[in-house]
Parts: sequence; structure tokens; C-alpha cells
Amino acid sequence: MPYLYQDSKPRPPALPGAARATHSSGKAFEELKQECLRGGVLFEDPDFPACDSSLFFSEKPPVPFIWKRPGDIVKDPKFILGGATRTDICQGDLGDCWLLAAIASLTLNEKTLARVVPLDQNFGPDYAGIFHFQFWQHNEWLDVVIDDRLPTFKDRLVFLHSAEHNEFWSALLEKAYAKLNGSYEALKGGSTIEAMEDFTGGIGEMYEVKKAPDNFYEILEKALKRCSMVGCSIDTSSAAESEAKTRFGLIKGHAYSVTGIDEVSYRGRQVQLIRIRNPWGEVEWNGPWSDNSPEWRSVSLSEQRRLSQAALDDGEFWMKFEDFQVHFDKVEICNLTPDALDDSAAHKWEVTIHQGSWVRGSTAGGCRNFLETFWTNPQIKLHLTEKDDGQDDCTFIAALMQKDRRKLKKVGAEMLTIGYSIYESPGRDGHLGKDFFRYHPSKARSKTYINLREVSNRFKLPPGDYILVPTTFEPHQEADFCLRIFSEKKAITDPQENEEEKQFRALFEQISGKVSAKPLWVLARCRKMGDTSAPTQDYQTSGNGKLEFSEFKVFWEKMKKWIVVYYVCADKNGDRSVYKLLTFPLCMCLWEGYQLNNYLLQLIVFRYSDEQFQIEFDDFLNCLIRLENASREYLLPLEFLALWKKKMFHFQLSLSMLHNI
Repeated sequence: MPYLYQDSKPRPPALPGAARATHSSGKAFEELKQECLRGGVLFEDPDFPACDSSLFFSEKPPVPFIWKRPGDIVKDPKFILGGATRTDICQGDLGDCWLLAAIASLTLNEKTLARVVPLDQNFGPDYAGIFHFQFWQHNEWLDVVIDDRLPTFKDRLVFLHSAEHNEFWSALLEKAYAKLNGSYEALKGGSTIEAMEDFTGGIGEMYEVKKAPDNFYEILEKALKRCSMVGCSIDTSSAAESEAKTRFGLIKGHAYSVTGIDEVSYRGRQVQLIRIRNPWGEVEWNGPWSDNSPEWRSVSLSEQRRLSQAALDDGEFWMKFEDFQVHFDKVEICNLTPDALDDSAAHKWEVTIHQGSWVRGSTAGGCRNFLETFWTNPQIKLHLTEKDDGQDDCTFIAALMQKDRRKLKKVGAEMLTIGYSIYESPGRDGHLGKDFFRYHPSKARSKTYINLREVSNRFKLPPGDYILVPTTFEPHQEADFCLRIFSEKKAITDPQENEEEKQFRALFEQISGKVSAKPLWVLARCRKMGDTSAPTQDYQTSGNGKLEFSEFKVFWEKMKKWIVVYYVCADKNGDRSVYKLLTFPLCMCLWEGYQLNNYLLQLIVFRYSDEQFQIEFDDFLNCLIRLENASREYLLPLEFLALWKKKMFHFQLSLSMLHNI
């Protein structure tokens, strides 16, 4: 499926300010709330209605869920009761423990929590059935508005709930996150670090516990002191082991949150402990230092109170750090700032962000294994100009994130396997060709190609110029990506353009401002799946009403392919039969999985062909645009075609320019 190109110019990081309103009405939370209060009605969200499509996209609910507002479930609902704490996170009938582990960690930082969960919400006199939450997405904060209708069965919440049955902030937060990603089902399975980053805009790092550095305890201690969010998990060797319980009470393939780390005096010596929480709200470690273990009898009551030790079946437990290293396999840390965890000094990090895309036939070259296409991937120039204080190298973190894959689950998208390589720049401008990568090894690369939303690694390289190449593992896989570069000292990044891209940008400058970006929003894919809640209004990527360079680039890449199809399909005698052009296999490959049935073909012939059933290029292009819009959730600026016909610029694509397609 196609993806919108995003401008790859480096941008400064988003500052924690007002989040962008996302409701389809264009209205912000407060305006929507005041409208409900004036009208004496409770808010009902048309963007995420109380129906099955908001629950699941591949199945039906196993039992008939009933959507109810908190006031219909309990007599005295509260938004937050006694402060938002980790005990407010109890998992329901949804496989989103990764999200719940992140929420539990979120409660440990009051300031961060208040950003995600605005605390001035309640069920008091100004209650209007509307709530809002804020999430970070690809370098901007979004304000997500929801109504408070929640799925229930027998008057109990089906999904996330608090241990206090009249407290609802956590259930409403889960609903807002489900809306952000398209449905509750979209939240099944994931990595804790994904939600942690969405709650903070921070940078994630992953450690394999068995290979962690010797000072791993100090790393975790420093991370928690700096209010970083920390999660952990136990690997599985097969699908059958997922959520299998070990004899020590631990769950394999399950996301836990780390909620504390400390030392305790035990029989005249100091013992390092770590506190873990199971988001189920039950099922705990039963080994040494567990809730009822004999070790606690040798610890003073004052020490137990300091550590908040209590023998409760609440899913939280202490364990010896050495046992933690034996039983757990992975630790994920989301740093609210990317301050180094391996020394005691805090640093002011410079951050640069690039938005880009892998587009089939253009910039989706795959990894270095595919040398013939690898060079076509986006290339971002990185200037490391200043050494770290007292060091010979420059430290930076490169974090590559594939965008919106969870949201696109409903149309069959899965997480792609992604990674990147870093090369020393040869010192010349322009896009590097195949021969450069044939003869030059990389200076650094991501540790692995993996099907996670984000791949991030920390590097130390000498000052100089480098080229970072973000890729999918396989070529021809399409997705949008966001690349973040965190450096301890100032680093400058630039996207590299080849000669064709330079000509292409010059062409855009000629028509800039003459084409609007108001496209046709087509609901075919959503409607076919029964999602009648899909938006019906026009959709813009930039919101400024003008065609952006990124939008123009999508259309240009598609048009190059369509030109080839048109001239390859037409034979030497100029046979441009509409039947031949629209049923030729090369033409059909433009619409993956899209079939032209006889009835649709008859309509196309009637609409676009002349009396001899020939089709001119302008009409062929117009037809493909409409078929593209009718078969995908895809945006194309149709006014571009009008400019073409008005000869506002000349046809500049000769067949010789199409050799890279």
C-alpha cells in the first residue's frame, strides 16, 4: 500500500506545549465540552463510536459487550481516587500487558503523568461525558478526545480497570490509546518501550540482561532516579510458552514494569533488591524476598515501611537483583531525556528529527544484502563537529521509527523489519551510488534488523561527515519513518538528493502555490470492512490547504510508473486500446490485489475512451488516479492533473529519465 511522503528536512524537537487537537470536527476539547454543557447533553464521539468496529477488526466480541458510562456502572464514579498509582492498573481481557506496564511506570513520575493524563478532569458539576489525553507521535503531541462509554459485561469493565471499582482514569486512558491506534484489537501485542515513548517523547534503549554491563544495577538505579520508565520481560522459545507460568510464579512472554530499586540491610550486609510489578494485579514471584518469604523477618519494620513492603496479592513484589538477572531476559528503558546512563554527569543533548518514506520503486531499497537497490534508500548526511568533553569521539543515539504500523493493522499491515547503516562520507555532495556501497564497509550499524516499531543504538565515532542509510530488511516494502538523532554536542544532518530529485524539487518550486492539497478522501477499504465510522470529510496532511512538497513527491513517483505503463502497453503502431491498457498485467500491478471486474471495466470504457475505444494519456492518468483513490486509503492532488492539461508546465519526463523505476 502507498504511504504519504513526508518532508525529510531536519526539524527541531517538539517542545512540551499545547498539544494539537485531533477531533474530526476541528474543535478542541474545551470547546466540545462547553457545547455539551450548553446543550445539556453528554458527549458522544463520532470518531470512535460505541460499536464493534471500535473493539475488533478481525473478529466479533466473544460475548455481547454493552457500552456504559461510569455513572451507569457505579453510583459514585471518580476520575482519580487517592492519586494515580500503579495499583490502578489491572489487566482485563485484552493482550496489552505491554501498554499496562508502561502506564504503571508512568504513575511513578507525577509531572509526566500530568502531561498524559490532564488531572483537572472529574465527574463533578461540569461533567459532560467527555475526557481527553495527550500522546506523543512522531515529534508532536496530540490531544485525543473521547467520550466515557466503556465496554462492559455484566456491569464490569471488560478491559483495563482499577483495583478500586469506582476509579476510571486508567480505563479511559486505555480507550484514548485504542482510539489513537484505531481499535482495542490494535493494542494486542507490543513492546513496552513503544507506549513509554508515546507517553514521554523520550528515547528508548534495550538491554539483554544476560549481556548487560557489570554496572547494570547502577544503570537501572540512575534511570529510575531520573524518572526514566523501565520495563522487563522473559523470553519465550515458542508460541506455546507465551504467558506460561514458571514454578517461581513468573510469566514468560509477559511485560512487567520495574517500579523500584534499593538496598536493604540483611544480617549485617547490604543486599541489592529490585521491585517488579505484574500488570495483571496478581500472580507474583514466590522465590527469595517475595511477599511472604522468611528473608523479611530479618529486616526491621522501619526498613520494610521505607520500601513499602506489604504482603498483598497486588502483582507487585521485590526480588534479589541477582535472581532478577537469572530469571529475566530483557530490560527496556525510556529516558525522558537521553542523558547518558554510564556516567554521573547530566548532558544537554542536541536533537534533530527527519521524516521520510520508503516508497516501492524509488526509495525502498532494502538492506545491504540487496546491493542492486540498497543505494536507492534515503541517505542522510550527519556532521559530527565537536568531541565529547574530554573524549576523542562524538557520542550520539540514532533512533529509527516506522510510523503508524499499529494503526494500519486493520488493513493487514505488520511491523516491518528495520535497521540502518552508517558510512563515512566520501566528501562529495549528492546521492551516493551503488559502487560506493559495493567497495566501502559501514563504520557502524544498528545491532540488528528487527520487527519493532523503533530501533535505537548509542554510538561513538570520531568527528567527521557520515551518511546514515535507514532501510527495511527486504526491498520494495513501503512505510513512513521518523529518524531521531540525539547528540551530546551539536550535530548537523542533511538529506542527500540525487540529480533527478534536484530537478524534481525545482519543478515543484515552479508550481508551488498553484495547486491546492484538497484531495478526495475515499473510504473504500474501511467501508468494505464495515467501518462506517471512517471520516467523510476532506483530509490534509499539512492542514494549510496547499500542496506540500511531500504530497507532490508521492504523486510524482506514481506518475513515473504510470507513464512507463502507458508507453509499454501501447505497441509500435500506437494501439492504445482502453481494454489493453487497463487489463495488461504490468498495468494491473499498480493496484496490488485490486481487481477490475467486467462491470467496472465497462464503466471505465464508457467514461474515458473515444469512439475507437482508444484512451489518451491525460484520460489514462485521470482514470488511474480515480482507481487509486477508489481502492486505497490514499491521497492524490487531482488539481495537479488540471495544471497538466492547462499546460502550466511542460511534460519533462522522457523515457530516458525512467531508468531507475
